Amino acid sequence: MIKPILAQYIPLAHMIAQTIGDDCEVVLHDLENPQQSVVYIVNNRVTGRQVGQSFDHLVPQVILSKKLDHDIVTNYYFHTADGRLIKSSTALLKDFGGKVVGALCINIDTTKISQQIEWLQSLMPGSEENAAPAEVSQEELTHVSEIVTDLIDKIIGNKDMARLRREEKLELIRFMDQRGIFLLKGAVDQVGSRMGISRVTVYSYIDEVRGKK
Repeated sequence: MIKPILAQYIPLAHMIAQTIGDDCEVVLHDLENPQQSVVYIVNNRVTGRQVGQSFDHLVPQVILSKKLDHDIVTNYYFHTADGRLIKSSTALLKDFGGKVVGALCINIDTTKISQQIEWLQSLMPGSEENAAPAEVSQEELTHVSEIVTDLIDKIIGNKDMARLRREEKLELIRFMDQRGIFLLKGAVDQVGSRMGISRVTVYSYIDEVRGKK
């Protein structure tokens, strides 16, 4: 069941998808449940996402993005498994206490428009501008750290680390690594503290799930 704080965004999801068209997918995430964060999708044929799946690009391309401004990142890109380029924008959703509890993601399949743009560009000279990345304030860094810390807490949950088998601990590390948790400075120490293992052991687990052992 979708929480009321998130269910209120369902009409907005449909409005966005219907306005942009069939090549637009809108995904609603419940970040209180990271392992099964996807709770609602409109036009899931764009990426093939399913309710009950987890997030993919949220941490590296949104939460840790230098473009994050007022909990919104617009116009970042990723490729689907079949090679299609997806243009995406994400808004982090807060509860009434100001805590990030969800995310609304807009994914647009750029295949058709890219083909048209490539044809137009072939008729005229192009130009590129390299803009310097925006400076990130300490306040924004703290906010990002709080979001990732909360994700770590939700992923680990109330599991009794003393009772977890080594394979189960590795699976937790694999899940967090695949979703970019360890890209945040200090995440290794946070995970080690929550799991009751040393930072050396965390790094060893990371190497193992990445196939370095």
